Amino acid sequence: MSLSQAGLSLSAEEAGVLGLLLPHLAAVRVERAEISEDLVVIRVRARAEGAACPGCGTWSARVHDRYTRRLADAGIGGRRVLALLGVRRLKCGNGGCGKGTFAEQPAGLASWRARKTPPLAAALATAAQLAGGRPAARLAGQLLAVEVSRHTLVRILMALPEPAARLVRVLGVDDFCLRRGERYATILVDMESGGPVDVLPDREQDTLEKWLAARPGTEVICRDRAGAYAAAARAAAPDAAEVADRWHLWHNLCEHARDAVARHQDCIKGQCRHQDGQPPDVQDGQPGDVQDGQPGDVQDGQPGDGPADLAAAIRDRHAAVTQLRAAGSALPAAAAALGLTEQVTGRFWRAPDADALLASARPAPGLDPWKDHLRERWAQGATNIRALHAEITALGYAGSYSTTYGYASLFRLAAPPRPPAPPAPRQVTGWLTADPARLAAGDQASLAAILRRCPELDALAGHVAAFAKILTGRDGGRLDDWLAAAASPAQPELQSFANGIRRDYQAVRNGLTLEWSSGRVEGHNTRVKLLKRQMYGRASFPLLRKRILLTSRNARP
Repeated sequence: MSLSQAGLSLSAEEAGVLGLLLPHLAAVRVERAEISEDLVVIRVRARAEGAACPGCGTWSARVHDRYTRRLADAGIGGRRVLALLGVRRLKCGNGGCGKGTFAEQPAGLASWRARKTPPLAAALATAAQLAGGRPAARLAGQLLAVEVSRHTLVRILMALPEPAARLVRVLGVDDFCLRRGERYATILVDMESGGPVDVLPDREQDTLEKWLAARPGTEVICRDRAGAYAAAARAAAPDAAEVADRWHLWHNLCEHARDAVARHQDCIKGQCRHQDGQPPDVQDGQPGDVQDGQPGDVQDGQPGDGPADLAAAIRDRHAAVTQLRAAGSALPAAAAALGLTEQVTGRFWRAPDADALLASARPAPGLDPWKDHLRERWAQGATNIRALHAEITALGYAGSYSTTYGYASLFRLAAPPRPPAPPAPRQVTGWLTADPARLAAGDQASLAAILRRCPELDALAGHVAAFAKILTGRDGGRLDDWLAAAASPAQPELQSFANGIRRDYQAVRNGLTLEWSSGRVEGHNTRVKLLKRQMYGRASFPLLRKRILLTSRNARP
């Protein structure tokens, strides 16, 4: 719809204002604008008298022909914008030029064979880099008022030039999965600038070796402890200093420490034996030789001998919970302090008084003959109230389940605290490898009790702490002493870790001495996971590689 058809008018001055909304139209003259509800059509013509021949550079003003080009531009006010550019085909005045004729290309508005203005093409390329195909197509429709398919955006992205090749003095190498457990790729990062350098389609030694051989000059290579990367670095860059990543070193040590702790599970439970074959005394409230799951264990608890004992235990426990709550304790902390579950503690927590809890056991004379049976079965470990109700029903009880539940649920409220369960090997490993200053007081006490019972775990804790000081202080000169101290037959897991260090000794020592690490590479690996999720696993490796190289803050096409 034209302006006259829409009942609107646009003066030449207003057309000039419309031209100012598009800074890239400075090289052209706005002749007319047609505005409809969803479309703005701007008719423009080049201001220059002539143009330089793209073949030979000869200036020409001889008009051979004229035609109109349709160029899409970014939207204005939610309306699509279409620029109708009146183009002249000029004749080259150089007889030796093979061009003959050429079309003028107003700077900032048109380029050879383009159907979009350069600003719009740049905006679409940026959207494709950051969001991928489908999300970028939706963004273009919402923000730029441009209808474009995901295939067009992928073609725009793939046509962008990659970052220029440059000398990489400090190189970071790491792998990431294309399909977990099946296919992997390798990312290479310039550790000084922080930007990605290249992405290799696999993690094989030959691939990295060829890449390094074609780009000499690398002085430092930061890598994990994978054998393929180490072999490639030694073969293609023998003069480069290899640096094993400190995080991977610490992670490997934690894995070996976890295996050692798992081997001493009896010591964690308080059942380990000294060299004389006698079990140690139970200290510091740690569980001794109580066997889990045996009848008579204090699991859900054993009720008192009579109703009076049951009521007294419930009243005392409600008073204890109320006192902790008044002191400002949270429900989980109160449950831990009393040795109860949060579910049981919550019933005391929410009850206004003990009588409200005891009221659930309504007077039921019909249940009296079966109360002793319920107490005995509960003491034997039968704590499923529905099963207990089925038992007494089979013996002749004619009452309801709710009556049985109201009485038997008091047993759980009056149950003695459970003995603390022994910590899991993974939890003990976390205590061993954590900074002692950051451990809670209870965790420090539990760890100290375990180490007193087991000299081997105590020695393991000393070795782990010594290695942590070497790693955090970057004191690689003490590595040899640590390796000698860890070579103990009583510590087979540490021996295995030490043997691995000896096989990659120089890289490990460099990692514990030099300032370089693979931290930036791991950051790029995290970014790669985001890019993979955006593409829902349907993109090919070339497209993923292009996005990795172009979406970094250090890379600009």
